[in-house]
This record gives sequence, C-alpha cells and structure tokens, in this order.
Amino acid sequence: MKQPWIHKKKTDLLFILAPPFVIALIVIVFQQQILHIQNQFSFLTWLILIVCIDVAHVYSSIFKTYLVPSEFKKHKKLYLGIPAFCFVIGTIAFTIGKDFFWSLLAYIAVFHFIRQQYGFMRLYARNEIKTKFTVIFDKIVIYNATVYPMLFWFLSPDRNFNWFVQNEFIQASQPQILSYLNVVYFIIFGCYIVQQLYKFIKTKSINEPKTLSILGTYISWYLSIVYYNNELIFTAFNVISHGIPYMALVYFREVENAPIKKFSFKFQNLVGKAIGFILILLLLAVAEEFIWEITVWEEHIQLNQSFYIPDFWQFLWVPLLALPQFTHYILDGFIWKNKGS
Repeated sequence: MKQPWIHKKKTDLLFILAPPFVIALIVIVFQQQILHIQNQFSFLTWLILIVCIDVAHVYSSIFKTYLVPSEFKKHKKLYLGIPAFCFVIGTIAFTIGKDFFWSLLAYIAVFHFIRQQYGFMRLYARNEIKTKFTVIFDKIVIYNATVYPMLFWFLSPDRNFNWFVQNEFIQASQPQILSYLNVVYFIIFGCYIVQQLYKFIKTKSINEPKTLSILGTYISWYLSIVYYNNELIFTAFNVISHGIPYMALVYFREVENAPIKKFSFKFQNLVGKAIGFILILLLLAVAEEFIWEITVWEEHIQLNQSFYIPDFWQFLWVPLLALPQFTHYILDGFIWKNKGS
C-alpha cells in the first residue's frame, strides 16, 4: 500500500512519529540521572520543555489562522468570538475560585491532548479502506491509549506530578476499579496487536505511520503517567510528544509551501520560512512566559523589583494571560475540521 505520510517519510518519522520513542529510550537509559537533572537543572528544563516547546506550540496555530489575512477574513467571527468567549469563561471560573479555574483549564487541556492523538491517527488513516467496524475499532484503540492513563491518574492520588497546579483533578484512591480497568486496557491493546498481525499476514503490508502513531501514543501516555511517577519524565513525554508533532504539522501543511502573499508578512525563502517560523514562536513564548513569571508565578525568574499582580486583579489578569492557551485548546477543535485540513 502507498504509505500516507503527511509530508515525507523522513520528516514525518523525525518530527511527528519519533518523539515518544526517543523520549522512552532516553528515560530507560538515563533513568538514574533524571532525578539529578530535575534537581540541578530545573531552570534549563523549564526553559526548554515549557517555554520553547509547550508554550511555543500554542502559538503555531496562528500560522493557520490569525497571520493569514484571507483565512482571518473568512472566519473573522470565529477567530474573534472564541478568544472573547474563553476570556469571559475564564474570568467567571476564576471568580468562582482560583482552583476551579485551573481545574477547568486542566480538564480542557487533557481533552485537547487526547483529541490531537485521535487527529493524527485519522490523518494517517485517510487512505485506508474503511468499514464501520474498523472506524469504531480505531477509536476504541486510540482512546484506550489515552483515556486509561488519565483514569489511572484520577484513581491514583499518589502521582508526583500535575498538569498545571496541585489538586487540579478530582481524585480518589480506587485500586479495585483500577485492576478491572487495567485488564480491559491490555485486552484492547492485545486485540489491536492481533489485528495488525492478521492484516500484515493477509495483505503483506501495514500502514506504517498510523501504526507508529498509535504505538507512540501507547508508549508515551502509559510510561509518563502509569509506569513512572516522576515530574520531569511526565513533562518530557507530555510536552515533546504533543508539541513538536503539532508544530511540525503546522509548518509542513501551512508554511513550507505557502505562497509568498499568504501571510501578513513575507518569508524570503525556504530557510527563511523555517527560521522565521521558529523565531516567531520562540519570541511569543518567551514574552508570554516572562510576563507569567514576573506577575504571577515568581518561580524561575527573580527581579529586584516586584511586578506581582495583586490578588484582587488576578480574576482578570490570569484569564488574560491564559487566553492564548485557552483559545488554542478550543480553536483547534474547529480549524482542523475543514475539508483538506
């Protein structure tokens, strides 16, 4: 069968499919050194993982929306309405309580991360001959890979990591329920392996990128949440396996071969496009996170003068700072549904 690569085999493998496997290999080989890295290089790991990948990937969607005049004009109400909606919901949530705000954002983020894995699977399945059974089975397989680890997290309060802040999820220790879910999880995964082996024996071919995407999802979500219980390991899997493939997808499909007049500014050449794309994302990410640090968190950057926003104004300020992220989570559910996207 003709392999349904999104861009090219080498670039798909390197930027979209390899990240979870590479992180898994690093974690297995350097497991003993990870605690030292986490303690001694916390600023560096924060800068690379959170700022340069996690926050940066949020802004990559602007190359499909806000920076494309024709696209923005076509969907202006959507692109202005969703940020306004997110800001209103954010201020209401924060008014109810700071913990409620972060819990709401965390649940939405989890849904967004799960749906991205489903989206990549669908992209790589686009050329397959589908039946009602195969479509349903694919959904069961990918949601099994992502939902079970999250249920494990919800039912295992002893996890040493969080999505945004502590106690953001409703949790309860339920080892009996987890034992049943564990059996279901491995039965579904086993059925998937058997199905793939059967298809390979029957057709002498396999959908390589789709298979790697699904296996990568199983590896990253299971190892980061269920098998290991370490903040840095979770963050590395979570951020790299999600952020880098997303940025690669946007660049390959929206930037690399875009006509000169597509964006509200000009790229000079292919190298200029790649460098410009990365620089814009990094500049926006560093700027946003710097403002977060000096006005809210005060964890990684310490200045002689305090710019901390008083608690009274945080019901407006925090939802405003979180707006790019919140908008990204919601808008993403619309912009990739268009035919041809």
